[in-house]
Amino acid sequence: MSENKTELKRSLGLIDATSLVAGSMIGSGIFIVTSAMARDIGSAAWLLVIWLVTGLITVAAALSYGELAGMMPNAGGQFVYIQRAYGRLISFLYGWTVFTVIQTGVIAAIAVTFASYAAIFFPALDDTLFQVGDGFVFTNSKLLAILSIILLTYINTQGVKSGKIVQLILTSAKLIALFALIVLGIYVGLKTDVLANNFTNMWDASKTVLNPDGTVTVTKLGGMALLGAAAATMINSLFSSDAWNNVTFIAGEIKEPKKNIPRSLFLGTLIVTIIYVLANVAYLALLPMQGTAGATAVFDSGIMFAKNDRVGAAAAGMIMGNVSIFVMAALIMVSTFGANSGLILSGGRLFYAMAKDNLFFKQATELNKNQVPAKALWVQCIWASVLAISGKFGDLLTYATFASLLFYILTIIGVFILRKKEPTTERPYKAFGYPFVPAIYVLVTTGICLTLLVYDTVNTGLGLGIVLLGIPVYYFLMNKK
Repeated sequence: MSENKTELKRSLGLIDATSLVAGSMIGSGIFIVTSAMARDIGSAAWLLVIWLVTGLITVAAALSYGELAGMMPNAGGQFVYIQRAYGRLISFLYGWTVFTVIQTGVIAAIAVTFASYAAIFFPALDDTLFQVGDGFVFTNSKLLAILSIILLTYINTQGVKSGKIVQLILTSAKLIALFALIVLGIYVGLKTDVLANNFTNMWDASKTVLNPDGTVTVTKLGGMALLGAAAATMINSLFSSDAWNNVTFIAGEIKEPKKNIPRSLFLGTLIVTIIYVLANVAYLALLPMQGTAGATAVFDSGIMFAKNDRVGAAAAGMIMGNVSIFVMAALIMVSTFGANSGLILSGGRLFYAMAKDNLFFKQATELNKNQVPAKALWVQCIWASVLAISGKFGDLLTYATFASLLFYILTIIGVFILRKKEPTTERPYKAFGYPFVPAIYVLVTTGICLTLLVYDTVNTGLGLGIVLLGIPVYYFLMNKK
């Protein structure tokens, strides 16, 4: 087997692909973002509606992606679909955004989250190694975050088999743990009147703001203000449900990809949607929606004011008491480590596909002796580590989530474009409910993006800026060639 071989080997089955979809989606978000969403919307019913809508549009997108995956079962996934529908420039802008912030930024953020929870077991991780001025502090936890990225990259360079075993074990572990949290949470919660109280006046929405002086401002929401608040806070649940498309990046290594990719997209997104909705039901069964800012007791803080927004830890505390701090820390460490395993595995394949099209470093097309694009994986590792060190990945992710939604919309519209451009091309799987399901996804997601442009103009504008910055880079690369 030659060192410079450039063709991937198909060795992943349906279970492996579904594990990658679910494992990449479930990171730390489900344990944290509900707290911020509760403050933004203030209603138990609207909270569940937002999570349900997020799940439905994610499943709708996955069902539509299935058609493109069946048509183009090649490494690179969404990059390949966008290029086929729109050409090289738009596909480069997608790959540029994924490399600069979406994939690598998520990897960095998840690695830092993993390290911050590890500090619960090893407090010395919070110690400062060195500091530059007042703005840059390098701690032991940042070092651990980088080491975790390097370790997972190394594991994935040892072959798809090594990567898929780690992914399957970690995904199974966190699914079992989440199911346990849901079942125990609902069981314990139903013995109290917390759930019933949360659903009293369940449609009364409000925005709660914690002021710097410790006081709280509550504003009632209705009409367009309610829709705007719902769309704005949905960015949290959408981010928590993202990365489901990563399985398409490794299409070149999946057995019977024309069948298994569409199935894994549907199964993985459906499983995670059910888990996310039920996890929020468990939170509402254990904790009051409205809490008291600054309260010392977990129950009194409620969902809105859970310490450091760690609503998952607060819910576990209602089940297991103080030991839950360590149980949840361990669960989130497994969850984040598993999510990064899937993201690192799949991301390198996208840059491999870009390199084969002369839109990335040429060396990224080379496969090592284990038939994986090791150089592409290490380039991804280096940039993700830089973002983890900088500490600016959080801002970058906020900007890029909007851009990510735009590319999802473009990709789904690509289903319609290719139906017209290539009516005779073989389609082993056709988008479920076409044209209605893809159209509904495009309309709903476009509405969310337009609302975000109005209510969060700065961050969405910066998201567009990151995408558009790729245009001069593209023409520079083309002129250089």
